[in-house]
Amino acid sequence: MSLRRSTSAVVSVVVLAAAGAVPTAAAAHGRTPEFRRLATFPAYLNSSIGDTAAAEISTVTEDGRTVVYTDSPGRRLGFVDITNPTAPKPSGTLAVGGEPTSVAHLGRLLLAGVNTSASFTSPSGKLVVIDAASRATVREIDLGGQPDSVAVAPSGRYIAVAIENERDEDVDDGAIPQGPAGYLAVIDTRTWIVKKVDLSELSTVAPTDPEPEYVSINSRDEAVVSLQENNHVVVVDLPTRKIKKSIDAGSVTLTKVDTLDDDEIELTGTITAKREPDGVAWISDDLFATANEGDYEGGSRGWSIFDKKTGKVVWDAGNTLERLAVAHGQYPDKRSDAKGIEVENVAFAVLNRVPYVFVNSERGNFTAVYDVSNPRRPRFTRLLPTTNAPEGVVVVPSRNLIVVSSEEEDPSIGIRGGIQLFGFGKPRAEHPVSVNDIPWGALSALAAVPGRRDRLATVTDSVYSPTRILGLTTSGVIDSQITVTKDGKPVGYDAEGLVVRKAGGYWLAVEGTGAGKKPDLLVRLNKRAEVEEEIALPSEVASAITSNGLEGVAENGTGVWVAVQRAIKGDPVNTARIGRYDTVSKTWSWLLYPLDTAPTGWTGLSELVAVDADTFAVIERDNQRGTLAAIKKVYIFDAPKSGTGTPIVRKKLVKDLLPLLTADRGWTQDKVEGLAVAGDGRTYAVTDNDGIDDATGETVFLDLGRLL
Repeated sequence: MSLRRSTSAVVSVVVLAAAGAVPTAAAAHGRTPEFRRLATFPAYLNSSIGDTAAAEISTVTEDGRTVVYTDSPGRRLGFVDITNPTAPKPSGTLAVGGEPTSVAHLGRLLLAGVNTSASFTSPSGKLVVIDAASRATVREIDLGGQPDSVAVAPSGRYIAVAIENERDEDVDDGAIPQGPAGYLAVIDTRTWIVKKVDLSELSTVAPTDPEPEYVSINSRDEAVVSLQENNHVVVVDLPTRKIKKSIDAGSVTLTKVDTLDDDEIELTGTITAKREPDGVAWISDDLFATANEGDYEGGSRGWSIFDKKTGKVVWDAGNTLERLAVAHGQYPDKRSDAKGIEVENVAFAVLNRVPYVFVNSERGNFTAVYDVSNPRRPRFTRLLPTTNAPEGVVVVPSRNLIVVSSEEEDPSIGIRGGIQLFGFGKPRAEHPVSVNDIPWGALSALAAVPGRRDRLATVTDSVYSPTRILGLTTSGVIDSQITVTKDGKPVGYDAEGLVVRKAGGYWLAVEGTGAGKKPDLLVRLNKRAEVEEEIALPSEVASAITSNGLEGVAENGTGVWVAVQRAIKGDPVNTARIGRYDTVSKTWSWLLYPLDTAPTGWTGLSELVAVDADTFAVIERDNQRGTLAAIKKVYIFDAPKSGTGTPIVRKKLVKDLLPLLTADRGWTQDKVEGLAVAGDGRTYAVTDNDGIDDATGETVFLDLGRLL
């Protein structure tokens, strides 16, 4: 078990080993309990919204009621009161005199590894021992180098600290060796004296420069240490400080994975890569799991289970975890030519008598949950979307809680580092999932399928190319796809609106880039998704549109209606244009739609739906995420039957979507971009995840009931 977590989680390993077998309560009942998100806590709540704060590694105090996390940018520890895990409260910070890299606990004590290095060539660090109740520093212990991971033995007798002495990635393209070498620091808690374990000359990769990354300790006081850059794992007996096993982590050949950063997810490539494990966690006293993130020479995009005695892999995820990311719309295509989803960390715990491994994907922004009742055949149970760059994962078995800490912090685009809490229970929101390896993401519209009660269609926007129209059920299962073609070749549009036509074929609303570089278009497709006609906007409108162009399309009789996201030049502030194209006369007419004023940022339209012959529905939203999100609403309006100029319509609020988006207690998504009334009479909505490009990557699918 990874000891970037509470000691109570470690104790569960002892119970498991003593039992001599892994419990199989879930299998006996024929099902595994569901996990749901309980809360999201941005780290800035411990300071101010304008502060740069992050949460990289966390632990939970002995009583299970306080999360303690490392805040590297702030050079401090942060505290969160989780007495009520559905409503965590800020509980302050503590400066530690350097950059905290890891935190664990031993009874009432907190143990923070703190980097105080002056440079890569002069590394230094300390272990700061803190009384958890008073938050007073009990002692500071010189570690002699730069710490990266702190682990506590279940016995409480030993503390192990991985002293990485990391390389400078700007020197020789980050290649190793780059001295000084790292080592394992072992502290006997009876004396608090540090003793070093030399890890040199064990690996075949840069043996003179071991760079230990993570450490975990089993009930026999044995530490498993990952040497990520060296593609190596070492098992150390802590009482004697002797190497018990030296293991080459090996390589993996993966087929049917995406290997190109080309705005297209194609599961056709093959890679051979070193595992280069990052996080490690004991599953039993003899088996441990590794998160195979990779580094400058590797990254097998999965995780493995090793047998300590033989040094052999007893199970490997292969390409399955990455393909699960694709199925859940959380695959980062821009990382295809590197390390893909980058599996960062693993944790183990027994919850409700079922043994689980929790696997963090740093680039996919999720934690995958596996039932390891049979550790030689782990069973995937659920994917939990997280905020950006989940690093730490810690489990509190006594409270059935999972704590995930995410380090990425970029307030300029609404991404904040913080803590997410998960537990057992039915999720409050649904997330689409595809079958048959259909890749998806950036769902920018939603449409009903005429004559079908349970069918919807959606479309991918410019994040991916070529444009594809996806078919899905009203329960959110994506099960078909068709590629849009023009002149017999696949074509890429920034498709932001979709209609499935009763007469057959489709309409697309295509957003341009503004300033005349790439025009906004209304595009008619046949039933094979072949372009039959591209219709430009009138020149006086086209020239006045900013980069926020067409965002919705609807068909009503001989009229095809489009929505422009924001005000065009010359129109009143806080209005948006809605246009009607007459397919018979080939002429345009326009309305003005009044927009709400956003407290922060701007407000615009992101969908248009024909409700009946005269009535239309729109999604009106601001461009804010998380705690700043304020406007995510469904309005209806009646189009005037006649008139001249650009009359302003009167709108009526039908549904505020913000309570539904916050009900799942995640990081509220900004782009609610799809709305449709299906053949069953129910209204559905979906968010656009931006293909995990400067976004969490989570897609929320909402059943709004009989709304329109």
